[in-house]
Amino acid sequence: MSAAQAAVFSALGDPTRLEILSLVGEGSRNTATTISGSVGVSRPAVIKHLSVLEGVGLVTRSKEGRNVHFSVSADDLNASADWLKDRSRQWADRLVRLKELAET
Repeated sequence: MSAAQAAVFSALGDPTRLEILSLVGEGSRNTATTISGSVGVSRPAVIKHLSVLEGVGLVTRSKEGRNVHFSVSADDLNASADWLKDRSRQWADRLVRLKELAET
């Protein structure tokens, strides 16, 4: 696992950040204000969480006038999901081999 992937999983280890990422992924006009209303934490707290997510490459920001909108960055999220899929396949293979050994 790379340091970047470890940082992604560390960022997602916080339940509030995980919920925020989920909300950002569901909508297209996500601002810190709209997210804070959905998550139930203050706008400054949401901004801090979004900064962590942005720092590890999971969200990006774009500015429209005075509003800052957030969206999910699929590349880093997909890389982490691929890493998890690889680990899952490895463990499935090991369990198959263990089962074969136990049955012989």
